[in-house]
Amino acid sequence: MFDISRATATRKFVAGGPLQYTVNSGWFKREESIMGTAISLELWSDNRADGEAAMDAVMEEMHRIDRTMSPHKADSELSRINRDAGTHPVAVSSEMFHLLARAEHFSRLSDGAFDISYAAVGRLYDYRLRKRPSAAALTEAQTAVGWRSVVLDARAQTVHFAHPGMCIDLGGFAKGYAVDNAATLLHQRGIDHANISAGGDSRVIGDRRGRPWTIGIRDPRQPDAVVALLPLEDTSISTSGDYERFFDDEEGTRFHHLIDPSTGESPRSVRSVTILGEDGLTTEAFSKCVFVLGVEKGLRLIEAQHSVDAVVVDAAGVLHYSSGLLAPGQQQMRQ
Repeated sequence: MFDISRATATRKFVAGGPLQYTVNSGWFKREESIMGTAISLELWSDNRADGEAAMDAVMEEMHRIDRTMSPHKADSELSRINRDAGTHPVAVSSEMFHLLARAEHFSRLSDGAFDISYAAVGRLYDYRLRKRPSAAALTEAQTAVGWRSVVLDARAQTVHFAHPGMCIDLGGFAKGYAVDNAATLLHQRGIDHANISAGGDSRVIGDRRGRPWTIGIRDPRQPDAVVALLPLEDTSISTSGDYERFFDDEEGTRFHHLIDPSTGESPRSVRSVTILGEDGLTTEAFSKCVFVLGVEKGLRLIEAQHSVDAVVVDAAGVLHYSSGLLAPGQQQMRQ
């Protein structure tokens, strides 16, 4: 296990979920299942009523985003887009248009490694039932994948699908966006110390009252082990791993929920990617980009960004770090 705090003390970081600790007086914690994942919030408040109200506000915001952006709720704004945008431009909310524009930005930046239209292929997989599409079904669905065919009109604030059969999914950064909104709500309520987690996406606010939040990056092949420890303050962290939703076939090939839009299949050169940055939407989106691009191209993309760092576990279990996390002379560390 590698403790990054021994390598550098100049970067604020986290990922993969908090380690266990004892809840002390003044700390309040709540957990709910929302957006198909575990939402966890821990915060410090001198006043119990204020702490409870802050937690209520965060959970309601998580539910609101789920109602708006879930592809599984028939009355969500996202479902309305998927129903109608293939036949005519659909007017969308300012919030939704902003997110679609951000998706286009990450698609262009990653040369298509990030692509919300991957959903035409992604919906063909059922990880609980261990089902994957046939070669013919995959080939047909691939014709409906292509971020450039998601046409945005900023003046009319509409979206239109230029190719039949297209659909989109915001799972590439929706949880990170939700965590960002939660952090804003907590700041507005005067909360200075908190840890918000939505599955693999987290944000820590301030420190843990005198010491950094200590976050572990999970070992992709050993659920109860960590491969790195990160001391962290005021940072967003997102981890994407091939162990979240997956099944292995009879030959041991792993099919997981992270899809390469160019092939419609799971990338297998990486086991997990953790991104650290200033906001959750960005860190979650980059975690998907790097996972699809692989170690070399992915880290090259990260090095070109401002205030973004990465920890990558490759298919052999080797850890790779962006330069912002490395002490002089270190290039990679093995578990």
